[in-house]
Amino acid sequence: MKPILVMILAVALSAALGACNTVHGFGKDVEKVGEKISNAANK
Repeated sequence: MKPILVMILAVALSAALGACNTVHGFGKDVEKVGEKISNAANK
């Protein structure tokens, strides 16, 4: 089961990194996700 989880995480990470062209862009994406989680927690 563990190797499947690692594979899924690797694919998700590569897709996320492919979606943004720079580390700065990746930081903005992470910031937006954090804001959405924070907003959901405040509701």
